[in-house]
Amino acid sequence: MGEIKVGTASWTDPTLLESGWYPATADTPEKRLGFYAERYPLVEVDATYYSPPAEQTAGLWAQRTPPGFTFNIKAFSLLTGHPTKVSAIYKDLRPETEKKSIYPGDLDPAAYEQVWERFLSALQPLVDAGKLGALLFQFPPWFTIRRSNKQYLLEVQRRVRPLRAVYEFRHSSWFDGGNVDETLEFLRKHKLPYVSVDMPQGHKSSVPPVLAATADLAVVRFHGHSEKWTSKDIHEKFGYLYSDRELKEWAPKLKKLATETEQMHVLTNNCYRDYAQRNASQLIDLLS
Repeated sequence: MGEIKVGTASWTDPTLLESGWYPATADTPEKRLGFYAERYPLVEVDATYYSPPAEQTAGLWAQRTPPGFTFNIKAFSLLTGHPTKVSAIYKDLRPETEKKSIYPGDLDPAAYEQVWERFLSALQPLVDAGKLGALLFQFPPWFTIRRSNKQYLLEVQRRVRPLRAVYEFRHSSWFDGGNVDETLEFLRKHKLPYVSVDMPQGHKSSVPPVLAATADLAVVRFHGHSEKWTSKDIHEKFGYLYSDRELKEWAPKLKKLATETEQMHVLTNNCYRDYAQRNASQLIDLLS
């Protein structure tokens, strides 16, 4: 069985701070990250999707966590084809536009290349410390299964090498009918790690919980089953606490997946109050 690391998709969510999960003594960012890292070996950084990280910040993350701790970094929205706030782009690279948000095609090609270069360069302190796990590329619901998008997956792999990208889809076309075999075969052929998800079904962005290992790292993300998945309020969208029964049903499936790869990352993304932390702790107990 491959090594299994379990963690959550945030340690700084405001509702988590309000929940009382952190002790009163963890009253600074440094102490909170230290408290978190004593309990989990893995965390996913969500903030980097909204704004590129600073190298100094990555350095502090590396300094404030113990040896062996792992950070997975969510790719900046511009790099996954999502609309991106102009104000989030590096100041000297921002286009002259009245738009509040832009897409990659709206940016000068040279500036787009700089965004890639700076995003990856800022992560170097984590690389040097041996604490960078994977870069999560979560694609938008309109990223369908087609040749150009498959080529972009390969482009991402080339751009981040020797770092590791993992891929999460949000369009069912990747899994419709025989497409699931085509998708997994393509990922395996090119050794592209696939991100399995558990999420609400019946929505445009829904994909089924297909568990598969396509490389030496497998990633599973738990988004919950909120009845308000389409809400613009992220806490309504992800505010779901998994039951003991649900997690016990997942445990043998996760253990089986771990036998098919060298390493597996399991992340609870139901980030509302201490829901993600509670469920991550339960999974650690179930998988240990």
